[in-house]
Amino acid sequence: MDLKEFYTSINGDYEGVVSRLRSEKMVRKFVLKFLNDSSYDNLVKSLEENNYEEAFRASHTIKGICQNLGFTVLGDSSSTLTDALRNGWSEGAEELVKKVKEDYRQTAEAVKALEAEG
Repeated sequence: MDLKEFYTSINGDYEGVVSRLRSEKMVRKFVLKFLNDSSYDNLVKSLEENNYEEAFRASHTIKGICQNLGFTVLGDSSSTLTDALRNGWSEGAEELVKKVKEDYRQTAEAVKALEAEG
């Protein structure tokens, strides 16, 4: 899988991220670092502990990373979750958490596939 195929597989913004970071090499470098970021783990842990302030921060960080990397689907779902957690737990947040978890799983699997291709 090449970088463009990766972005197609996650419905991401390949053209936008390449124009921002100026080269596929730079984009690939940062995409592969995505799995090293602890924000998702922090989100899950914070939600388990009902620490919604920390969950908000983690979700906000995920949103920003996704916007920078052109991960459109995960970026959109984490943005919606961020809004829902802005003032603590809100009605409907449970479904949003499920959506973020699924979008993260799909994105992470795609990153791992890209990494495996070398």
